Amino acid sequence: MGRCNDSESGCDISGNITADYLNSDCFCKTLNRNQLDKFLQVDDINQEILVTNPQLFSNTAVFISPAQMQQMREIVQAVTRVVNLPLYAQQVLAQAPSIAAYNPGAAGVFMGYDFHLSAQGPKVIEINTNAGGAFLNAALVSAQTECCRATGVLLPLQKSRIDEQFIAMFLREWQLQRGEKQLKTIAIIDENPQQQFLYPEFKMAQRLFESHGITAIIADPSELQFINNELRHCEQDRIIDLVYNRLTDFSLSEPKHSALHQAHETNAVVVTPSPYHHALYADKRNLIVLSNPLSLANIGVDENDRKILQRGIPQTQPVTAEAAADLWGARKHLFFKPALGFGSRATYRGDKLTKRVWEEILQGDYVAQQLVAPSERGISVDGVEVALKMDIRAYVYAGEIQLLAARLYQGQTTNFRTQGGGFAPVFVVA
Repeated sequence: MGRCNDSESGCDISGNITADYLNSDCFCKTLNRNQLDKFLQVDDINQEILVTNPQLFSNTAVFISPAQMQQMREIVQAVTRVVNLPLYAQQVLAQAPSIAAYNPGAAGVFMGYDFHLSAQGPKVIEINTNAGGAFLNAALVSAQTECCRATGVLLPLQKSRIDEQFIAMFLREWQLQRGEKQLKTIAIIDENPQQQFLYPEFKMAQRLFESHGITAIIADPSELQFINNELRHCEQDRIIDLVYNRLTDFSLSEPKHSALHQAHETNAVVVTPSPYHHALYADKRNLIVLSNPLSLANIGVDENDRKILQRGIPQTQPVTAEAAADLWGARKHLFFKPALGFGSRATYRGDKLTKRVWEEILQGDYVAQQLVAPSERGISVDGVEVALKMDIRAYVYAGEIQLLAARLYQGQTTNFRTQGGGFAPVFVVA
């Protein structure tokens, strides 16, 4: 059971054990691997994939307080309200590719808000479209033992309930663009999907769609053709109604994505998330606006939302030649990210920068964000107690949090190579 109930040193003034205490001093292994394997086998997932990626799932759980949960909700909802303001859209779309100007009318599935937990509350370090891991984490939260439940932990929804939310989300995306027309075929699209690290969840999504009477195809974009104003999967000779878009070519600008590009631009297919969603939410330059109270005021954001976002999003600024000297001097307190980056690629902590990398940053399109150090989760690895860094991802649809998941890791950025690390469920300590 670990030692999470051995001491009251982690209690608040009411005698309740706190989330911070559990994260640092509860070494319980809550994951029921047999139960998780059963979920994965139902979805016909090749177990070899998990054998070759043993750090996909951690054995432990992460804890947050009700106040932290509420703060996350408030930040997500404030961002959603800002994104819906005409002046905000006008400002961010002006710097986006032309295809992003097309608003298909859908909300965009699986927005990912990545939080670090600071002493001042949760901080959004970035927002992503097509955030990966949701289907895997739906299974993960349902494969936990009841260790620590006596401390007042609120267990998340079970997998069946989360699956209901997910299918309702995709059906809603379809209805927003196609009304009552029947949704027949969904294509889950990514480059070389079978080679993707999170390919197992493509299989889980396919099973979910097919269990609701929707044909689901996992495909590379090269397998698609745009013919007679229809997007088709050539080999299976099927018309694609909706694309669950997992591509990281966010503007669909690469030549090999031309069929999908044309189908999207002509409204021949529902694409979710779309280039429009990426431009409004995930371009890192948007954080410059979202973290600046004056910029927010200028586009009509009310005072309460300005306060929420000032507390919840670290100050972010563009990296320019004019600001280079000041940014270099303050680099130890900054984190540098490419404007159109994803998955921690080409991101740098300022205190780790070399002059060579700094020159590359100056030549690129980067933003500098006030550094918010990740909090830690204590775990036991082969009987040795260690502390891993953690962030928390909120999977969001239409401004509402559907699921929380933590990622445990060592190093500069999140990864799935740390022994004992990987995805972990998030429990609220009541």
